[in-house]
Amino acid sequence: MIIKFFIVNSYVQFYYMSYRYFSKQFLLLIICIFLLFSCKNENKKSAFNDDDLLRKIKKRGTLVVTTNYNSVDYFIYKGLPMGFQLEMLKEFTKHLGVKLELKITNNLASNISLLALKKCDLIAHNITITRDRRKLINFTTPITQTRQVLVQRNPYSNNDTNLRKTLLIRNLLNLGGKTVHVQKNSVHYDRLLNIQNEIGDSIHIVVVDTIETEQLMELVANGTIDYTIADENFAVVNKSYYKNIDIQTPVSFLQNLSWGVRKESDSLLIVLNNWIRGFKQTKEYQNIYDKYYRNPRSVKIVQSEFYSIKGGKISKYDKEIKQHSKMINWDWRLVASLIYQESQFHPELVGWSGAFGIMQMMPETARKFRITSKSSVSEQIKAGLKLKILIDKFLPKEINNPEERIKFILASYNTGIYHVLDARNLAKKYGKNPNIWTNHVDYYMKLKSKPKYYNDPVVKYGYSRGYETYQFVTEILERYNHYKNIVKN
Repeated sequence: MIIKFFIVNSYVQFYYMSYRYFSKQFLLLIICIFLLFSCKNENKKSAFNDDDLLRKIKKRGTLVVTTNYNSVDYFIYKGLPMGFQLEMLKEFTKHLGVKLELKITNNLASNISLLALKKCDLIAHNITITRDRRKLINFTTPITQTRQVLVQRNPYSNNDTNLRKTLLIRNLLNLGGKTVHVQKNSVHYDRLLNIQNEIGDSIHIVVVDTIETEQLMELVANGTIDYTIADENFAVVNKSYYKNIDIQTPVSFLQNLSWGVRKESDSLLIVLNNWIRGFKQTKEYQNIYDKYYRNPRSVKIVQSEFYSIKGGKISKYDKEIKQHSKMINWDWRLVASLIYQESQFHPELVGWSGAFGIMQMMPETARKFRITSKSSVSEQIKAGLKLKILIDKFLPKEINNPEERIKFILASYNTGIYHVLDARNLAKKYGKNPNIWTNHVDYYMKLKSKPKYYNDPVVKYGYSRGYETYQFVTEILERYNHYKNIVKN
């Protein structure tokens, strides 16, 4: 499959980058034939029979989506996963009644390849609808609209005398002979090719592979490059923290921005379109749009060292978390997600039950580990992880899947190991696997708040707010997946 992905991805990129020299229709035919045969061995049905995709998504309980990460679509700020696309996807998956699984790539050709190989169900970022792209994927009802603009430095925004000698480009005819950097496989590249034909002059187009539009705008701002192209709504957000850039020169008319699905994914497309049309009329949609495209706090977020794309930090306690996570051989980002769940990295926090500190340890438990509210954050983290080691020793060895065992440890940290053992007993009694948390023990954990179950003879420790424990584990692991998507290990 890795080889197949590489080949398909190469074909898609070849299509994007080569159509200046070959027939677009011929290249498209080659891609379609290749994809038809590449999928034949994996699916005995027709490669284009995907009408039951929606049923498959609901059966598996997960919508698999590719998106990109930047200061608008998807990022982490002070430990919290955020972004326009993320919040839109959360609303849609809530509508479907399934969970969200994200795959991150900022390369549209790679996204299309993942879609073609059925490694994802949906591409969810602002894809400009073009005739060439319609040949490869189906577009949803537009999520929003924008136009493309030229990003250049404002010669009157500082005291650079050499810069003052230049003039802002307001007429596209003046782009002739200029060097413009754009992201590979972007619609901005396509637009520059058209502008060359329209003005009858050459533009030196530099295509970059590993840098995306937001980073290119930063390079314009700091003087490394002179020009790039960006979608206007995205450029407006970035201008709020790059004060010396100018984005007032449009290079295209208003264009629709949409999500993309496979050509044959009619069942998913119909539901998506109906949902998008309805959701765009709601106050929730407007709030999400304003939050990311019209938010004056964007400057503060992006300039923060806890903004994942630039600072790369989850919290100011990353050093201590990394150091002590080695005690239990856990990914430090998982421990960080746990701490966020407990205290959102506020060591001064005291809960309603008396739990305190960054790990929210109960006073009785804290005393066993010689921890008080005055103990250092490092000591509190260390004590919390020692408690997890203790929990691990008490859990039955039959729970031998490492990922499932982590879930049992998290659940026990939240509600106490004895309530978790009760849920295992219920699972075993009613025919579920007591050594698997997801869809087995967690199901009965949720039911431990109902008399029928907490009064069951196999239950030794009675009532528990089991749904809170279920949510505790679920939210930690979901946030951990976001951390893995964006924050380096």
